[in-house]
Amino acid sequence: MPGPKQDRAIRTRRTILVAAASIFEERGYQAATISEILATANVTKGALYFHFKSKEQLAEGVLAGQHDNLAVPDRPCKTQELVDTAMLHAYHLQTDPMVRAGARLALDQRADGVDRTGPFHHWTTIVTDLLDKARNQGELLPHVNPVETAEVLVGAFVGIQAMSQATTAYQNLPHTTSALLRHTLPSIVHSSVLTSLDLTPLRALAVHAETQSGTA
Repeated sequence: MPGPKQDRAIRTRRTILVAAASIFEERGYQAATISEILATANVTKGALYFHFKSKEQLAEGVLAGQHDNLAVPDRPCKTQELVDTAMLHAYHLQTDPMVRAGARLALDQRADGVDRTGPFHHWTTIVTDLLDKARNQGELLPHVNPVETAEVLVGAFVGIQAMSQATTAYQNLPHTTSALLRHTLPSIVHSSVLTSLDLTPLRALAVHAETQSGTA
């Protein structure tokens, strides 16, 4: 088990990342400064540089941190599990500053020196894996290529979340995620599977509540 020093280090690192996320989300990568992050985190410069050697590393830590708490309960229907994963991420974008900051950084073309590829690879891998499992269970139409379909779905979700952020500060994201799935899934899954899916916007809140209940 971690000792007191390790526990303290973990808490300090998390405090720094949360502070960095709030500054990156508010100001963008280029305008954010280490001094602002230090003031928000209320830690010493030495503590920050012990965990992160540069602003680039801080940004990459936030990018990685947006994937925490993403797991949804295992579903017999893997297409529903895919839906639930998208809906849970939509909920997190509405409620979690770390996730929102990670999404902004991933699309920030002015974040020079930051490796922004991680979230896209991460999401494509998750979606490909779920589609592979769905195909193995006979849920997908014969023509579906899981890798190609995953790239299309991830790209489409990135587009609607960016539009939702700009137009409603993510307030309509569960509705637009539901619409995206209702438009795309008929060309991916068998109709018998489609009729069994819960694609409603309220699914986002329901899946979040389920993950918080200890059943995930």
